[in-house]
Amino acid sequence: MRTRAIYGCSGGTLGAEEQAFFRDAQPWGFILFGRNVSTPQQTRALVQSLRETVNDARAPVLIDQEGGRVARLGPPHWRENPAAARFGAAYQIAQDAACEAAYLNGRLIAHELSALGINVDCMPVLDVPVEGADNVIGDRAYARDPTAIVALGRAVIEGLIEGGVLPVMKHIPGHGRAMADSHLALPRVATEAEQLSATDFVTFRSLNQCPMAMTAHVVYEAIDPQRPATTSPKVIRDVIRGEIGFDGLLMSDDISMGALVGSLSARTKAALFAGCDVVLHCNGNLEEMKEVAVEAKPLEGPPLKRAEHALGLLTPPDPFDPAGAVARLKDLLGATT
Repeated sequence: MRTRAIYGCSGGTLGAEEQAFFRDAQPWGFILFGRNVSTPQQTRALVQSLRETVNDARAPVLIDQEGGRVARLGPPHWRENPAAARFGAAYQIAQDAACEAAYLNGRLIAHELSALGINVDCMPVLDVPVEGADNVIGDRAYARDPTAIVALGRAVIEGLIEGGVLPVMKHIPGHGRAMADSHLALPRVATEAEQLSATDFVTFRSLNQCPMAMTAHVVYEAIDPQRPATTSPKVIRDVIRGEIGFDGLLMSDDISMGALVGSLSARTKAALFAGCDVVLHCNGNLEEMKEVAVEAKPLEGPPLKRAEHALGLLTPPDPFDPAGAVARLKDLLGATT
C-alpha cells in the first residue's frame, strides 16, 4: 500500500539505496529539483525509474515550475517563463489579454512537463503579498489585488489541466504577510482573523476547486498562536477545510524547512495528525526520508479518496500548437507593457 509521503531524490539517477528505499517505503509521489534535471532524455529516464519503484505508471511526479526565479527547468533545453508578477502588471493594463497570457503560459509549461512525464506542477502561487513582507514570495505572486490573483490563477489552473498536468495552489491559507522566509525561520502573522478572511484567504476560497494545495509554514496568531498552518488542526479544520472550503488533496510544504522544529518523524506525525493528506520532503537526504517513513502511514480513507480524485482529473493533453502559443504569448505581453 502506498504511503502518505512525497519524496525528492539526490541526483539525476537513482542509486541502489534510493531504489530500495522507495520500493520499501512506497510513497504516493516524488518531486524533482534542479539537481535532478539536466537534459530531456535524462529527466524522462529518471521519471520512469521513480515510477518503477512504486510500480505505478501514473504515480505523481511533481516539480516547482512557476517561472521567474522558481523554475527547476530552464535554458537551453526548456523555455524561460516570466515571473507571476509580469502577468499581474499586464492585468492592470488589459485584463482579458493578461488572463489569456496566463492561460497560454500555463499551457506551455504543461506541454513541456508532459513531454517529460511530469504530471504535477506546484503552481499557481495565490498568496497576497503586503508591503514590507519578506521577499520569499515577492514576484512569485501575481499581484497585491486578490481579484487579479484569482483571475490569473484560474487561467493558469485551466492551462495546466488542459495540458495534462495537475496544479497545486500555494501556500494555503496565505504566505503573503510573512515577515520571514519559512525556509529559514517560522513566520508569525498577527493580523486579525477578519482581515485575513477578507484578503489573504479569499484567493484560495475563490479557487477552492483546485485539485491540490500546499500548506504555509506560517503561524496565524489570531487562529492558532501555537502552531503553523501545516501542523495546526485548527487552521486546517476551521480555515482550510472550513472557511475556504477546500476538499482537495492537501500536502504540506517541505517539512525539512527551517520553519518547523523537532525530528523529521515528529514533524511528519504532527502534519498528518493536523489534517495534511500527505507530507512533502524535498532535499533528497536518504536518512531524513527514512525518518519521515516511520510516521508516513498508509494512504487510505479520506486522504486516499482525495488523492484518487485528483489523479482522476488527469487527461491526455488537447491538440496544441506550442510555437503559435509562444508567439501569441509574446504578442500579448508586448501589448500590455
